[in-house]
Amino acid sequence: MKLKNKINLYTSILFIILLIVMNISIYLLFSNMMMNSELDRGKLELERNAAEIDQSLATVPMDTLLRAYIPIDGMVRIVYEDSQKAASTFVDPSFNKEAHNIEKSFSSSLNVEIKEGETSYTFGSIPIILSNGEIANLQIAKSIVRTTENLKVLRLVLIIVTLVAMIPVIISSRLLGNLIIAPITSMIKTMSEIRESGKFKRLPLNKDSNDELHEMGTTFNHMIDLLEVNFDKQKQFASSASHELKTPLTVIESYTSLLKRRGLHDEELFKESIEAIHSEAIRMKNLTEQLLLLAQHNQQWNIETTKISLSDFLVDSAKAFQNGYNRRIIFESEIDGNASIYSDEQKLKQLLFIFLDNARKYSNDEITITLSEKSNEEILIHVSDRGIGIDENELPKIFERFYRIDKARSRKTGGVGLGLSLAKEIAEALAIEIKLQSVENLGTTVTMVFNNEHRKTKIN
Repeated sequence: MKLKNKINLYTSILFIILLIVMNISIYLLFSNMMMNSELDRGKLELERNAAEIDQSLATVPMDTLLRAYIPIDGMVRIVYEDSQKAASTFVDPSFNKEAHNIEKSFSSSLNVEIKEGETSYTFGSIPIILSNGEIANLQIAKSIVRTTENLKVLRLVLIIVTLVAMIPVIISSRLLGNLIIAPITSMIKTMSEIRESGKFKRLPLNKDSNDELHEMGTTFNHMIDLLEVNFDKQKQFASSASHELKTPLTVIESYTSLLKRRGLHDEELFKESIEAIHSEAIRMKNLTEQLLLLAQHNQQWNIETTKISLSDFLVDSAKAFQNGYNRRIIFESEIDGNASIYSDEQKLKQLLFIFLDNARKYSNDEITITLSEKSNEEILIHVSDRGIGIDENELPKIFERFYRIDKARSRKTGGVGLGLSLAKEIAEALAIEIKLQSVENLGTTVTMVFNNEHRKTKIN
């Protein structure tokens, strides 16, 4: 059974059961109230009549007196303590049939009850003292057919109300099922379209809604965003790997073929081949590491935020890079004291080293790292070189994968065009804004901008 039908069935049954229980409770409550009211009324009338008859017995003959107290649609009689003695009975003609079925029995106490026959009636019995001092029972029976008919009408009305109320209950439960299932149906349809077309789609959402169904749709769309990003990154990884690994593999294959043919007899060729294969192997290793990093989604970078003292961090990083590449690095700070931020120290160092490595490759003079602060409390780190620079038209493209400007297209530098693309990914993961300024033949300056959030609290 489909979920929509289950919701419709279960909610309809539940509401119908509740409606039936409620109407039965109403009927029983009113029935009990009306019957108790009849009993109370019968008791009061019995006590009043007994008092009046007791006062009038001495002056009015019993038969005459009893006829005056015959209730409409009822009966009045005197029952003696001695059951052998005849009872005086007077009956309204409309109650004659029921009166013959009432047992003649003496009771020594006041008693009022409802009895069932062809019609329902109240029957009351109370002891009285006759004028001769003898004890007898005054017994009065009165039909309550109107009350029972009213209860029948109430019962019929409640049954009709229950049946009529079932219609909106069933309709409302179906509407409720459709309302709940609509987002799920839309999700299933969207997923089927994605499967058939191979294209990622999102659910249309009502911006005014804020319920769990809207939250489910938002979560689904977010999941599709992640899937699309990861799918695109996989495609880019496959394309990038096949594009860039083709050249070093061809070089390695060519030199290994030469080694097989002439390597044992030509020492110079042997050395040249080994050097070329070693160089291409190293480049393939670096390329693979960069590609694997670029294939990760920003949420998979596992950012570990700590407090970083920027001056100490930049001095240590500059010293490590200077020792590693034997290039002079100048550090300048325009901030009084030692500014601190919250970020991932290792990934920030990796980002800084990418910019320093680019400056090293495309310039021969010293490289300058400058720490400054804007009036709006933004902290800036500038990495400047005096190298070949970049044409203004090339600046928007340099963060694209495998893009190398004409002057840097030679592979002697070892670049594959992935460094700045990786830097962009790291900067986005660390919430750092990257700005680039460059003038041909004068140099390039890369600026990393840290906003106020980096200073106030740990970034997520």
